[in-house]
Formats: sequence, C-alpha cells, structure tokens
Amino acid sequence: MTTTTEEAFMPFDRRTLIRSLAGASALAPFLALEQAMAAVAPPLSPQEAMIRATEAHGQLMAVPGMRMHAGETVSMLLYPGFTALDLVGPHYFFASMMGAKVELVSNQSTLDPVKSDLGLAIAPTARLGDAFETPTVIFAPGGGAGTLDAMEHAATVEYLRDRGSRAKIVTSVCTGSLLLGAAGLLKGRKATSHWAAREVLPDFGATPVDARVVTDGNVVTGAGVSAGLDFGLAVVEMLRGRPYAQALMLQAEYSPQPPFKGGTPASTDPAIAKAMAGMFSPVTARGRAIARRLAS
Repeated sequence: MTTTTEEAFMPFDRRTLIRSLAGASALAPFLALEQAMAAVAPPLSPQEAMIRATEAHGQLMAVPGMRMHAGETVSMLLYPGFTALDLVGPHYFFASMMGAKVELVSNQSTLDPVKSDLGLAIAPTARLGDAFETPTVIFAPGGGAGTLDAMEHAATVEYLRDRGSRAKIVTSVCTGSLLLGAAGLLKGRKATSHWAAREVLPDFGATPVDARVVTDGNVVTGAGVSAGLDFGLAVVEMLRGRPYAQALMLQAEYSPQPPFKGGTPASTDPAIAKAMAGMFSPVTARGRAIARRLAS
C-alpha cells in the first residue's frame, strides 16, 4: 500500500501511538486513567460545596449508632510543668465532639498561660474555683517534677477530689494517674500510667495494669504521653459510640506507623531501657514518699 507524503506526516492520536509502540494490551492502564480523569467532577462553586457538605452531614448522622450531638462538659487540668502532649492529644478529640464544652482549668490564681515541662504555654479558660461543678469528664495530664508538685498542692488535690466525686468519667494520661491517686480516686481500681510510674500506683490503693488504656468502672487512665490519643478515642467511644469515635479517628488521620520498633521497656534495646529507668528513679521515689505522707 502506498502512502502519500501528507499521510506520512499526519500525527497519530495517543491511542494509535500507544498501540503502534506496545500493542493493545499496554493500552489498558492509559485508557483507565483517561476514563477516571474524565469522570472527575468539575470544580464545585462555594454554594454547591456547602450544599454537598450539608448532605454529607445528614448521611453521617444516618449511620447506625451515630450520636452526633450532645452536651458534655469536659474539665482538663493545667498546672506548671505538665506534659503538653498528654493534654493536647485528648483535647483534640474532646473539643472535636459537636456540642461538647471543653474548659482548660488552671491551678494558678490567674488566667495567665501555663507552661508545660518543655516550655509550651497553654492559655487556660478557667481557674479551680470557676470550673464546671459537675463535669461529664474530668481529666489530669501527667508530667515529671511538675506533677509531683501538683500532688502536694492542696487546692489542686481538693479540686480533683471534689469534681472527681461527681464527674461521670474520671480520667488521666501518663503520670496524671498519680494525681488521681493523690485525690483518693483510684482506691480499689485498676489503672495505668507511664511505664516508669506504674509501680507507684499500689501506694494509692490501685492495681497497676500494663496497657495503653485501662477502664475500670467510670475511671479511664492512659499510659505514657502518646497513649493520650488512644485514650481520647476510648473516652469519645464511651460518650458517643464507636461510629462517632471512628469519624474523629479518620478526621485526625490517626493510623500510627512508628518508623522503628520501641516505645516500651520490653521493645527497646535493654541497654537503653535500663538507663532510662534509672533516670526516672527520682520521680518514682518522690511519688512514693508523697503517697506515704498522704496516707499518714
């Protein structure tokens, strides 16, 4: 067959070109991509986007077991030297609950920002005397020396004892459980704490459990620092159900994949774990001494 000069230089379309180079079997992925791109909806206007969001909200509310709106009150304690991540992780999930009211309660006399153990300052919204009288949830974050100081601060301990006696759920993360113990809220309960402080829990009448989150009746405690995210989701599930907690879990894109093994004494190089345990000895010793004084 002869070909004219004009036909010889006529450009192929993409499909003809791909077929000529690699055959029809290689065309399938490209055709699928082209079809997918063609199926992409055109950009929505702001008004259309709002309509779609409203419809999606209704669809989410229709999920079986979904409890979208409620009126929980959550009191989260602040004190100088607390560990910020103990508080910020759970705060994200609590404050994301539609209709919930979350307050940050300072144990200081003013509403000045309260510095964490690493210098991150958080602005409180209430003081001990102004806090919710009967919170749905009362929460204590942990820390190091700051937590031990708070355990010996009479007003802080009395606040936890008073509100904890009426709260629907009494909670903590990390060494915050020692604060609950100092307030007499862990007697006869199973609880957890940071791995370096769990051995102090029996001094407050609690049974220590090596777990990320421990629930015993209305007391929910989280292990060290990063466990606050697991803890926060567990409490949201208690309050709003699994579907709502899963929605917030997706919103936070919480799907942890640590870059390497570790994070517990059992999964860490023994040389590192032993040295770290020794470094926490002063916290453990002082915690036990406080427990003895409170018991006397």
